[in-house]
This record gives sequence, structure tokens and C-alpha cells, in this order.
Amino acid sequence: MGTPDFAVPSLRVLLEEKEQVEVIGVVTQPDRPKGRKKVLTPPPVKVEALNHDLPVFQPQKLRSEEGIRRVLELQPDLIVTAAYGQILPEPVLEAPKYGCINVHASLLPKYRGGAPIHHAIINGEKETGVTIMYMVKALDAGDMLLQRAIPITSEDNVGTMHDKLANLGAELLKEVLPSILDGTVQAVPQDDEQATFAPNITREDEKIDWKRSARELDCQIRGLCPWPVAYTMWKGKPFKIWKASVVNEETQDEPGTVIRLDADGIVVATGNGMLRLTEVQPSGKKPMSAKQFINGRQMKAGDRFGD
Repeated sequence: MGTPDFAVPSLRVLLEEKEQVEVIGVVTQPDRPKGRKKVLTPPPVKVEALNHDLPVFQPQKLRSEEGIRRVLELQPDLIVTAAYGQILPEPVLEAPKYGCINVHASLLPKYRGGAPIHHAIINGEKETGVTIMYMVKALDAGDMLLQRAIPITSEDNVGTMHDKLANLGAELLKEVLPSILDGTVQAVPQDDEQATFAPNITREDEKIDWKRSARELDCQIRGLCPWPVAYTMWKGKPFKIWKASVVNEETQDEPGTVIRLDADGIVVATGNGMLRLTEVQPSGKKPMSAKQFINGRQMKAGDRFGD
């Protein structure tokens, strides 16, 4: 059970482990409209599954009577989920002989929830990782089977960490499968008192508050790139910031003030330090380098970003 690109490496690993497992079905989210033209588009896991002639089931609600029935009819020995996007109902959780396991992109019990990669980067964490765990009724609270950490560098964003963690998740899944199937796996309970949460990103999370420090804003921008992308306001319209870097200089100017325009980008005052914007997206336009934006529009030192 999985939906986005993150889940594809895990599906591929299961398909490769033919001596241990047989993939008898794939459950994923329904096709969704995508892009400005709202073209109905299948999720990446469905595309991968159909490439291998696997049966695919796409319930609107897995918790529905039909959703539960269709899964139970498959009589799975083991259910593996990776970013599926729906809560598994109790009859499904209890059905498989070897249980239901999840490939989760955080070092549990930190960052339970739907956006662990985003929040880890936004919060300035130095590392994150993947946890393979048993699924229970509570959100990402099951016993842990295997966990591994990897560093978050100052250059990483959601896109780069997503790919690293998707591949790491597949590696850990391959590593833990034998012990699950032979009954030797050692499950470790989570410490609920250490739990933190990573809810889905909201529009408010995307908005830049220039009163925050340059370091915090750099983490926010990287933690929202390449989706859904941080934004501010410029001349009354949303202005997305795809890439920025901290400038090691101080300023007394009001946060959000354009300090200077140079060959490397747009330098802006923050609540503590300055930030250089290097890749931006004005309203109604495609992403572009800050240099391209400066060349084509009227912007000068002293202009202000924000409401």
C-alpha cells in the first residue's frame, strides 16, 4: 500500500525478493487531477504496479465496507505500507499473519504524521532517517523493527532528502523482511513521551515571516522546496522563494527590506541577519534565477517584501 514516488523503491524491493515474497496486490490512492489543465493522473505506485502486471485497487476510502472486503479477499500474509495516505481500519490491521508494517521517513518517535521530511528540515534538524515499524490504530505509534539515521546537510531540501529516504526505506525493508518472516525480528516499543508530530503542511506554514532569523528562514525555504514552496508578498501578490542562502552580515533595516541587488541575488533583511534570494517565482510566472528577475523588473534597494 503506497501512493507517491517515495513508495516506489519499496515496491521494487518487494518485487525483487521473489524467493521470500509474492506481491499479490497493490492498494493506492485514486487518480487525481494534476496541473493547470487538471489532467487525471495515476499515482506513481500505480504506474509501477501496472508495469509489472500487478492488480491495483484504488478505494476512495479504505475504511469503507467495500475497501475492507477487497483487501481481506486477497488474504495477505503481510501488508507493507509506504506513504499510502489513508488510515488502515482495524479489520485490515488484524488480518495478515505477519502483521502490517510501515516505512516511515523519520527517526520515530520524532515526527509522527504526514510531513516528517518537511518538518525535520524546517526545524533545523541535523539528521533524520527511516523507521520500519508495526502499524497500530494510533498514528505512527507502533513498535519499531529497524531504524537508521542519515545527515541533513545545509544544501539539502525536501526533494533531495525525499529521494535519499525513499531509497534508504527500501534498503531497510529488504534488510528486515527475513527476520519478520522467520519470527526473529526484535520489536522495540516507542517512548510516547518523546513523540513529536509532523502534520501536513498548511498555507500558513508556507508563508515567510521576515521577523524570523535568516537561519530559520533558510531552513523554512529548504523545508518547502520543491513542494509546496515558501512564499512572501511583493506588490500585493504571492512571490515564491525556491532557493536562498544566509548572508553573514548584520543590518538594522526593517525585516523584509531589500538591502541590495547584486550578481548573486536579492539580499533581504531579516529579524537576525540577511538572506540572499537566488531562485524565485513571481506570481503567474515560472521559477527563475533572481538575476533574471532583477533584469526584467523594477526592484531597488529599500523595497519591501511582505504584507
